[in-house]
Amino acid sequence: MHHGESVSTPTPIHARSGLFIVFEGGDGAGKSTQAALLASRLERADRHVLRTREPGGTVVGEKLRGLILDHGNGTVDARTEALMFAASRAAHVEQVLLPALNEGTDVICDRYIDSSVAYQGVGRGLGTDKVLALNTWATSGLVPDLTVLLDIDPVAGRARRLRDNATEDRLESEPDEFHASIRAAFRALADASPERYLVLNALDDSVALEKQIYARVKKLLETHPGHAANQHPNGSA
Repeated sequence: MHHGESVSTPTPIHARSGLFIVFEGGDGAGKSTQAALLASRLERADRHVLRTREPGGTVVGEKLRGLILDHGNGTVDARTEALMFAASRAAHVEQVLLPALNEGTDVICDRYIDSSVAYQGVGRGLGTDKVLALNTWATSGLVPDLTVLLDIDPVAGRARRLRDNATEDRLESEPDEFHASIRAAFRALADASPERYLVLNALDDSVALEKQIYARVKKLLETHPGHAANQHPNGSA
């Protein structure tokens, strides 16, 4: 993070009845696993749930995901990378996230703005304020109700990623020093807005993590009535 630069977060501007929960953390932190477990919990509580991811979530977003993360697409400079992430996110918010949230669906997203602030703002050295401003504009200021940060050491994260002979994408294959800066950036974001974050050790037992996450989410459900899973979005059975 650049010297003297503060970390700030945008202010929520959308009134919505669905709950917006984001999972963040370094590569290999287990975000997808915990997102799936939380979705199952909410569905068992008769909530209408949508799971999605970034970059991706739309047709254009998935195409951009391949361009950003796959090897063999030539040089992708830092500003181009940041703009591609923001473009994917803009489509995601407009076409998927806001419609779902406004109809009362709970949205669980694997990565969101914090990843761009960490990876491009800090890791690529573009500056957190610039990347945050770009993504605040791209998303019309849509902010999660809760961000679950699964904190992991870069070495442990790489070991997890490489299990079962898995291959690393373009960002995952960056050196440990790069991933260490990402970890520090995520923690700084959480420290700046502790009321909106749940920071957990990604190496803790998966079941224990699930229980802690759902306990926090359950408190938020009281202010987000949402839609029951057996109810049509327009209110009919």
